[in-house]
Parts: sequence; structure tokens; C-alpha cells
Amino acid sequence: MSMTSGGPADGPEYLDGSRPAQTPPDNDNKKRLIAVGAIVAGGAVVAGGAWAATSFFSTGAQPAEALPASTVAYFSVDLDPSGGQKIEAIKTLRKFPGFTDKVDLQTDDDLRERFFEEVTSSGECEGLDYDADVKPWLGSRAAMAVVDLGEDEPTPVGVVQTTDSGKAEDGLSALVDACGGGEGAEGDVGGWVVDGDWIVVAETQEIAQKVVDAADGSTLAGNASFEEWTGEAGGDGFMTMYVGKGVTKYLDELGGMGGMGMMGMPGAALGEDGTPSDSEEVPEELQQMIDDFDGMAATVRFDDGAVEIEYAMSNYQPDLTKFIDSQNGADMVAGLPDDTVAAFGMSLEEGWAGAMLDYFKRNLPDESAAIDEQLAQFESETGLAFPEDVETLLGEGVTVSLGSGLDPDAVANGGPGEVPVGIRIDGDADEIQAVLDKIAAQAGPEMAEFMQVTEGDGYAVLALQEGYRGELEGGGSLGDSAAYSEVVESDEAQSVMFVNFNADDDWLVRLTGDSPEVSKNLEPLSAFGVSGWVDDDVLHGLLKLTTD
Repeated sequence: MSMTSGGPADGPEYLDGSRPAQTPPDNDNKKRLIAVGAIVAGGAVVAGGAWAATSFFSTGAQPAEALPASTVAYFSVDLDPSGGQKIEAIKTLRKFPGFTDKVDLQTDDDLRERFFEEVTSSGECEGLDYDADVKPWLGSRAAMAVVDLGEDEPTPVGVVQTTDSGKAEDGLSALVDACGGGEGAEGDVGGWVVDGDWIVVAETQEIAQKVVDAADGSTLAGNASFEEWTGEAGGDGFMTMYVGKGVTKYLDELGGMGGMGMMGMPGAALGEDGTPSDSEEVPEELQQMIDDFDGMAATVRFDDGAVEIEYAMSNYQPDLTKFIDSQNGADMVAGLPDDTVAAFGMSLEEGWAGAMLDYFKRNLPDESAAIDEQLAQFESETGLAFPEDVETLLGEGVTVSLGSGLDPDAVANGGPGEVPVGIRIDGDADEIQAVLDKIAAQAGPEMAEFMQVTEGDGYAVLALQEGYRGELEGGGSLGDSAAYSEVVESDEAQSVMFVNFNADDDWLVRLTGDSPEVSKNLEPLSAFGVSGWVDDDVLHGLLKLTTD
């Protein structure tokens, strides 16, 4: 049964959706309705991070089932506890003293009640009783979404699960009465529809009903694109994000071409006010990339004491990503010394620098001549050839790493030569040295001593500290360590970032020893990894943080 809001100023009535349309809520009611939207929909999602600390995904109804297939953007929070996973999450978070001191959550706490206590502590919702007015009907899942209803602008909505649609009527009415500002409330602020197990909140009750009607028989949950991209991102988690191809229709409303950059997509030049210039024509190649964008999704979840974020995005720039489509960089990181503290590595196929230059020139046609002029001046002044020398310098793969033995006092007294940082390059050492000699001639003698290339383990090596240079020349088996394998997707990764918090005598805890409170909260950290890879038409990424 579908129930809609409307009625006199002292509270909305809930009527069967099959009856004649009701008069839209007056301004007093709409003021109250926005309070419901803010507390129930927005509040549930914004508080999701805290709630998710004690929750993990579980099967069951999801907000995507209450949204139409035309939804172009979606962010959900799944707060349904799942036994052991909830306990595992609480155990993980309770390792951090700051969490225990400030939050002190227990596995049997009702976090919805904790959140509503915070909301009502300001006194603006006087008389609201959680046990009587909220707990009997409020579910554990919520979402915010942007829906294409065929209008010129996208439609933002919120979805909140209810465990009892009948009790939700009285509960929502109580929220409106307690938080809506009373008879003096003014403003055009929102409406909702209760439909089965879901409450759809929108700018008006009429819009909310349109969303419910649009979802009848054609839901986001059953949409092939949604299923594909959330599946590529590893399935459900306690937070799920999805952006569909249809979002490109609303680029102007979502920040113009610059908005694409917020989604990891290329953006056009912005005007002085920070918005895209209407006078600029979208370059053909950039338009093609936009047309080729098919969607993306991301999932946040707990996994055996670790927190991870997995994402997948359509490969709308294949002409560029083909230059990093190799596991060489990841293999190079795996072959670093075993006691490596932090490292980053990636592959670079021949021609990558020239392709990047061509990309920028094609997408900034008005600046192409200026770019050529600046490069010519740069080459004349430095003797460097671009892009040839840049490609030589970084070879077919490169790692940057930090070794053990970092001593801030030694660095302060001895300078850069005391820092155990170095670079390994899959390239010709003699050719790399020739390029570095050109750079050294411009940088001065004080830097020239750090631009000497040696060879070891099949790679060209640069290092600030001579002792660490020897370690890099010898290589190692970092990839076989437990810390590395727990946070890096070693079978797939093509680019890798890795940090071992336990290395070098708990280096981060040691370096923050002057701040005991900070140090204690860093101590539980074990390792952090970021893995990225290209799989045909999909860009994948995995960020993972483990604790001791």
C-alpha cells in the first residue's frame, strides 16, 4: 500500500495512493517535512560512517529496490548488524583508545538511538521519544540518490527503510510535530511517500510520488548497469556508491564539465568564477571520452579486521591507460627489501609521455601553440628533450621507496644524505645517467652527488643514503611478507602503494612519541595498501587498511 503525506497544519494524513490526489502540504507542513528529511534521510546517511563501525552488509532488501532504474547516482548505507561481523568491527575500533574514550560503543548498542539523542540534544525536537516515536518503525538502511525523471534538472531524493509502514505514519507525524517548528513554521521544504518497506523523501510529496511510480516494475536494483558496476566493485558493503552513464546528461547541473573531474573524469577549463566557460566548445576527444563513460561503483566494508574500499570505473581513456597496463611496476615493488617502510610503483609503456602531451594539447586546443613554445624554450635552456628524456628517465617501470632507519635527528644534522629513500628504474642505467647529468648541470654541485646511477638486481638505482642504495641494489622479497599480501591485490595489481606501520620499530609510533595521545591511537595500525589495475574496459582499485 502506498501512503502519501498531506493534510492540515497540525500534521499530515497518510492516504492510500489509489485515492484522488490530495492538496499539496501548506508551508507550515512543508517546514515540518524538511525536518523529517534532514533527520531521517540526510541524518541516516551522514551518520553512516559512525553506524557502519558496528555493522556489515547482510542480504535482504536494499534501498535500490525503492528507486527507479533511471537513477543516475546513488549512495547507500546498510546498517543491519550481522552477528560476528558486527563484533569483529567493534573489536577493531576498540583497539583505538580515542574511539573507546569518545564513543565507547558496545556490540549490543542501538546506534540509531545514539544518533537521535545527538540530533535532539539541541532542544529543537522537544517531546520526541525515541522508543515510542522512532524505534518501532525505523529500519537499518538508507540512501541518497539522484533520479532522472525526464526533467531538465536531476531530482535528488532520500530513501529510508521502515520496519512497519503502519507505525511509520504515526512516527513521521511525531517527527514533524516535534521538529518542524510548530504553527509558526514557514517555507517550501519537502514531502514524503511511504511505500511498503520504504520511505521516499523529496522536495515535495508530488515528486516523491513520481519516484515511487517510476520505480514500479523497473527498479535500480534490477538495472543491468547497476548490477554490473556494483558487482565489479565487489558486491554489497555497508556503504555502496554508484554513478550511471545517465549522469552525463546533467553535467551542467552537476558542475558542468568540471564536475566530471570530481568523478575522476576529465574536466574542461573553468572560468574566473570556477564554473565552466559557456563560450568554450567541448573538444571532440573529450566529448568522446564522456560518451564512452559507462558507469562506476564503489563499496566500503569490513573484512576480517580490515577496512577496505573497492571501486570500479569504466575505462573511458583507453588511449592513455594502455601505457600503464602491465604488472611490471607491481612486481618491482614486490621485489624491494623486506624491511621497506613505504613504497609506490607503476609501469610505463614506451610512448606514455608523448601520449600525455598530445592529450593535453588536443583537449586545450587554444593553448596548444603556447605549450609548444614553452617546451621549446625549456629544451633550449636545459638541453633536455621532451618527451624523450622523460621517458628515458622513468624507463618501463619505477618505484619510489622508504627504507628502515629513519632518524629525524640525523636528518636534521646531516641533511638529505641521512634519509633512506631511493628510486629503482627498469631502464638503461647509462642512458638515465646521461639525462641526470643534464639536470645536474642546471641544479648545481650540491645536488649532483644525489644524481649518480648504479645498477643492481637488474635495475638502475638512485638513492640519497649510500647504505640504502646498497639495499636497493640487492633487492628483496617484500611481496612475500604477510603485511604486504594482506593489503595488496598481488594477483591483479599493476600499480601499488604500500605502507607498513609495523616496520622500523613501529616507525610512526616512534616518530610521534612526543605526543603520547596521538601515538597510542596510531599503535594499532598495521599496514595500508592501494592496488590499481586495468581489466579490459574496467579500471579497478582496492584500498585496504589492517590493524594488529
